[in-house]
Amino acid sequence: MSELISELKKLSDLERKTEELSTQIKSVTGKDHYAETDDDLIKLQLKNTKLKHRLSIIRQSIAYEAKSAMEVTESFSITEHLENVFARAISLAFPEYGNIPVIIAPVNSASAKYGDYQCNNAMGLAKKMKEMGVNRTPRDIANELQKCCPLSPIINKLEVGGAGFVNVYLSKDYAAQSLKNILRNGIKPPRVLKRRVLVDFSSPNIAKQMHVGHLRSTIIGESVCRLLEFLQHDVIRINHLGDWGTQFGMLIAHLEDRFPDFLNKSPPIGDLQSFYKESKKRFDTEEEFKKRAYNRVVSLQSGEPNSRKAWQLICDVSRQEFQAIYDRLDVTLRERGESFYQSRMLSVVDFLRNKNMLEHDEGRQIMWPNEDRSGIPLTIVKSDGGFTYDTSDMAAIRHRIEEEHCTWIIYVVDSGQSTHFNTIFKAAERCCILNPTAHRVHHVQFGVVLGEDGKKFKTRSGDTVKLSDLLNEGMKRSLEQLRSRGRDEILTAQELFEAQEAVAYGCIKYSDLCHNRISDYVFSFDKMLDDRGNTAVYLLYTYTRICSIARNLGDDFCYLLKVLDTVEIVLNHEKEWKLAKTLLKMHDILIKCSKDLFLHFLCEFCYEVCTVFTEFYDSCYCIKKNKDGEIIEVNRSRVLMCEATAAVLRQCFYILGLKPVSKL
Repeated sequence: MSELISELKKLSDLERKTEELSTQIKSVTGKDHYAETDDDLIKLQLKNTKLKHRLSIIRQSIAYEAKSAMEVTESFSITEHLENVFARAISLAFPEYGNIPVIIAPVNSASAKYGDYQCNNAMGLAKKMKEMGVNRTPRDIANELQKCCPLSPIINKLEVGGAGFVNVYLSKDYAAQSLKNILRNGIKPPRVLKRRVLVDFSSPNIAKQMHVGHLRSTIIGESVCRLLEFLQHDVIRINHLGDWGTQFGMLIAHLEDRFPDFLNKSPPIGDLQSFYKESKKRFDTEEEFKKRAYNRVVSLQSGEPNSRKAWQLICDVSRQEFQAIYDRLDVTLRERGESFYQSRMLSVVDFLRNKNMLEHDEGRQIMWPNEDRSGIPLTIVKSDGGFTYDTSDMAAIRHRIEEEHCTWIIYVVDSGQSTHFNTIFKAAERCCILNPTAHRVHHVQFGVVLGEDGKKFKTRSGDTVKLSDLLNEGMKRSLEQLRSRGRDEILTAQELFEAQEAVAYGCIKYSDLCHNRISDYVFSFDKMLDDRGNTAVYLLYTYTRICSIARNLGDDFCYLLKVLDTVEIVLNHEKEWKLAKTLLKMHDILIKCSKDLFLHFLCEFCYEVCTVFTEFYDSCYCIKKNKDGEIIEVNRSRVLMCEATAAVLRQCFYILGLKPVSKL
């Protein structure tokens, strides 16, 4: 197809030049048609005739191929499919503009009379043609595009409307079959170019408790991983722990004083945060302790066994605390702290030195991110010979590209670090660690969590809120809400606990993810636990409501595959059709989320699915009962639509980290 279009363009250019030459000759001779005795004109006429014959053959070939039906699979995106449809149409109708991007936009559901999607290229094409001296109205161009569109099983009809929009009406047969495929085969991921991806997120510091500042990185990072894994990328989840540095000197020295037999008996460090504060106070006030702390840093870095043992014990206590949080939030990570890169930091310093990238600056060794020495330099080696975060980050990005062979590296870190990461990326590119044509590096930045007073979220005493305390408060609030609804009288103890966890952790996660991550957001349990509006509670309640429909039918829908073999999905009612079209947008939304890793688009989609389902359920009966509560009629097609809605929500909930429960 592309070769035919390329040939067509060449021949079109030759035909245009021939016509121009013919016009010039006629203007000189003053003749209205070619003179038979003029050898030049005869040759020109013959050449032009041959060209037109070749053009006719190629145009027929392109028309045949372009108008042939386009195939679809369970993994396709509606928007991308329509882009391909109209790309063919543009190439056939206007081959000289065959490379312009296709513009496809969904139509607002309130404007259903204008179709379901629109191609908006006609106006842009009219402008480009005018620049080339060709005057055609957008509506004429749209009509030409409509004629040249290939057959597609997802398109019912095309209409030209307004100033030049091509309105696309989806096929109900296609939609009904797609919903049945979801129920029969599960939700297949949309097709994307597969990459080896490393996601760096959470990253707390050893000997310090996780606090609300770690909340966003942990929640966003986990959902980014789930999204990319569903899209079948090869994902590596990395927890870049702060497990190395001078602070460990004072912790080891304090451990030796408090628990002198730590080598033989595991020290009962119950509160590592208090232990850290005690050691920091001694470091600031006791000169002898401070000196000993510095010595312990040296012994740790040199690999002295006792110091290494003490360091490992401290790290193990922190790991247990971190893991308790990760278990509650259902987060999976592979630990790879700063200590992992110690030998690689030595290597990257030699690497940069051999490339003449390092400069001496007041005892330091620095590296400029740009050739012109602009920007903020990285401190690769301190004046005392030690390394910095700059060094470890350069060692890490080199390891991730050269040893892990990653082609996409994602750092889920707050917006305050954007300058640092931009500098690291530029420096890595300058020294040829990073090749921008082969590798993608992405700082997934986010704003801060605010209290209801609009300031940074803190306790009443002004301290940073511990993440464990926040989760405990969520569990307490969710249980209170469930009891206020009388759920403790209906659900079993196990069902109540599962509902409590689903609401507590779900509302915390969703409140974070439903906002544009770059913005700050206000943390409010009252708003999170509201069962109205775009909240996790509303979504979870809607899901349980959907699950109850098939459950009320007893055995009838236990064997879903048998039902699918005997029941067709019918989309005659406007609310049935609206729900079907909404569900089929899922692949478009997932692709949109994956491009720049904004998960609030998926949250908005979940909310739209739930609101559209509510419209459907309120307008279209699924089960009819008599006055005695006995089922007298079942619309099996609509029950299948309920099941398809539940399947879509389940997959979205998994990506967002929400745990759906069948009873709430």
